[in-house]
Order: sequence, then C-alpha cells, then structure tokens
Amino acid sequence: MESGDNGAFHPLDEKSLVEYIKSTPVLVARLGGEAELDRLTIKEVGDGNLNFVYIVTSPKGSFVAKQALPYVRCVGDSWPMTRDRAHFEALILKEHGRLCPEHTPEVYHFDRSMSMIGMRYLEPPHIILRKGLIAGIEYPLLAQHMSDYMAKTLFFTSLLYHSTADHKKAVAEFCGNVEMCRLTEQVVFSDPYRISNINRWTSPYLDQDAKSVREDDELKVQIAELKSMFCERAQALIHGDLHTGSVMVTTDSTQVIDPEFGFYAPMGFDIGAFLGNLVLSYFSQEGHATETNDRKAYKDWILNTIEETWSQFEKKFLSLWDLHKNGNGEAYLPDIYNNPEVLHMAQKKYMNNLFHDSLGFGAAKMIRRIVGIAHVEDFESIKDESRRAICERRAVNFGKLLLKERQKFDTIGQVITAIKERSVQ
Repeated sequence: MESGDNGAFHPLDEKSLVEYIKSTPVLVARLGGEAELDRLTIKEVGDGNLNFVYIVTSPKGSFVAKQALPYVRCVGDSWPMTRDRAHFEALILKEHGRLCPEHTPEVYHFDRSMSMIGMRYLEPPHIILRKGLIAGIEYPLLAQHMSDYMAKTLFFTSLLYHSTADHKKAVAEFCGNVEMCRLTEQVVFSDPYRISNINRWTSPYLDQDAKSVREDDELKVQIAELKSMFCERAQALIHGDLHTGSVMVTTDSTQVIDPEFGFYAPMGFDIGAFLGNLVLSYFSQEGHATETNDRKAYKDWILNTIEETWSQFEKKFLSLWDLHKNGNGEAYLPDIYNNPEVLHMAQKKYMNNLFHDSLGFGAAKMIRRIVGIAHVEDFESIKDESRRAICERRAVNFGKLLLKERQKFDTIGQVITAIKERSVQ
C-alpha cells in the first residue's frame, strides 16, 4: 500500500518509529496485531551511506523500516540529497517484485511524505553477499539466481517486450530520479578521472596509480562514451546499484535490495555492476588468505560464478526473447524478423553489444571503487595497507584494460583468462 501523508517529514528514531507503526494498520498487522506492540524489538542496522534502516520484530511478525534522509547520511546535511529516492525505490521494488518475486523482497507499505518503506525482513542466516565473499563462503545457487533476476527484470522492461508507447510511458515515470542519476554520473564517470577533493585511495601506495587514471587519455575517451550511454539510453528499468552489497544471500536464497538509484538506462550497467564487483572480490582474496587457507579454491569458485552468471543470463534472456518474439515488443517486429536466420543474426548482434556494454560498465565500477569516493569492504577490510594496495593495483589495472579493450573480448571465457593473467602481475 502507499500512504499519502502521515504528517510533515521528520527522521524516525526508535521511539517515534513505534508511534508511527501504531498509526499504520498494515504494519501493525505484519507484527501480529496490536497485542504485540508492547513486545517489539527495534534495531538500527543502516550501515550504508544514505538511509536509516530499522529491523522491527515481535514474537509474531517482522518487517524492515527504511527511511530516506534529505542528506547523505555518511556526510551530513552539508550534502543535501532528495528524499524522492524512496519513492523510486518503492516503485522499482514493486515492479521488479512483480517480474521476479523469487529474488525481490516484498513491499508492505510506502509513505511518500515520510520517505518510509516497510518491507520484508530477510531474516538470518541472510547476510550481505559482500560479507559472505570476504568470509570465503560459497553460494552454489548465486549464478542461477542472479542470472534469473537480471534476465527477467531487464527483458520485461525493454522494447523486446514493451510497445514503444508503453516504454515511453514507463521511461517518463522514472525520469524524476534525476538526483540519484547525477550522483552516479559524478562518482562513477567523472570524479575518478579528475582531481576531486572527495576522491581517496590507499595513499601513498596508489598515488601513482590514481594519477595514471587521471592522465590516461584513451581511458577518458572510453569513459565518456559510457557516460553518454548511461545518460541517454533508456533501454530497461535497471536496479542502478547492483553491487554485492545490494544482494542478501543464504546458500539457497538470493534477494536483491536497495534499488534507489534505478531508472531506465542501459542493461549493461546492472550486469556490469554485479560482475565487476565479483571481479573486485576475486582480486581482494589474496589479502584475506592465511597460512591455513590460501583462498585459491575460492578464487576459482568466484571465476566460475562470473562465467556462469553471464552464460546463464544470456541463455535465459534469449529464451525469453524467443518465447515473446510474437508479442507486443516493437524493437524487432515479427513480420520483419520472420525467419530463424535473420532473428538469430539480430539476437547475436544484440547480445554481443550487451556483453561489451556490460564489460565497460563493470570496468568503470571497478575503477571508481579504488580511486573514487566510495570504496568496498573487500579491500578496506585488509588491514595491511601495502598488502591491500597490491590487490587494489591488480584490480585497477585490470579495470583499465577492460574499459579500453572491451571490444576485443568475444566470450566470457576470454575475460576469465585475462583476469587470471592479471592476478599474478
């Protein structure tokens, strides 16, 4: 449900959240009724950069309350931030939940005036995927689940399924998420390639590496092309921040959270974000190796997961295309692409372009996590800075190679080979 106005916006603390819940019947029902309200446990768990997140539990139910603040939480009110992101996050959770309910947590309640979402609590043993990767835990169904999520959410919001009229209407609905898009434009496509007071890196070890990113003309030409594509191309409704910190997992469950950066954009931005963060995890593993666990087997598992995620995504995406080729989608009209040969040619070109887009965006996401503002725990948790810097240097060098030479890779297997080669340099 969506609520219009429970009064003027104010940040919720544990006490005021209880009062808010009492005035919201759908949330009371989720906790097992009014009789349970005196037995609530509320825990603030927002470890991200932007929002308050509370886990609310009673003996008979639970939910997560997520509230967007009018500023960047990790910086403070000196960096204003639109609260409208909560509106778009709720919309995307509902739409992606409709298309892929197996891997999207259910939204129970949204209050636009309070920028507050009430949604399913992903109970233990669910943990953030990034933390699982740092701990060296294998998730045998991860590639299967994430390829499923990406194939469904991207295909069913594209012109392969939509009519052009429906597509334009959907694009217009999400155009308002402009501030979050601008933040991505700045921190992914601009700041790492210039001197910015918000950039940081493992100094002094990576001072020269950061400088080399800023002074690489070919890299700048390539990132400009990707930035233009990100800003201009309304290909599908993307999550917009699909890194390993936006996925919660157990060995048999995968749930995608936090789509507040989402809008209609290139599909490859989501695919690249996920794969690129797996590559970052791969390059970090040496920093987590011990005398009793060299992490070599785990690194092989990560590479296999990267390969399987793309391979299964491609297979599932094409299967959906074949299934719906005579539907409402107007990109490839059935009376034109009316024999298997021409359709196969069109599909091959489409997937080849999408593969290269994904590699480029994945590379951009890797580079920004090493020399930009927001880093990843995969590297940050390596306490020895010189050891961390070795891992980060290998990752940023691979990111630069991938960004500049992505068109030279024909298969995901070739990418895996290149990762292996760079992991010992």
